[in-house]
Amino acid sequence: MKKVITYGTFDLLHYGHINLLKRAKALGDYLIVGLSTNEFNKEKGKACYFSYEERKSLLESIRYVDLVIPERSWEQKIDDIKEYKVDVFVIGDDWKGKFDYLKDYCEVIYLSRTPEISTTKIKKELSFGKMAVVK
Repeated sequence: MKKVITYGTFDLLHYGHINLLKRAKALGDYLIVGLSTNEFNKEKGKACYFSYEERKSLLESIRYVDLVIPERSWEQKIDDIKEYKVDVFVIGDDWKGKFDYLKDYCEVIYLSRTPEISTTKIKKELSFGKMAVVK
């Protein structure tokens, strides 16, 4: 069985997240998602709308996701890869090069993001009071 792992905050879940998870799962048989805890997000300077448990529940309901584990620090990735016997590490290409050190432990793949959507864009538009227009 080929195991794939990815990490993220996955706040305000949107179709860009689903696209990334679908493509990650297609690289193997079993997809593990390291989900940033509320505490780790605070360390990164991020504030989430949904709690860790709510975000975890959303991810667990997605058919591409087989297991959700807590991401508590940047440093845990090597331990996770070893513990779960991961074959492929996947992350968005906005991180290109940042996780190349993991190539000593597994294959590293940077996937392109869905260009027209992001959690940051949603938060900005909501803060400016913009509404989506349905055509």
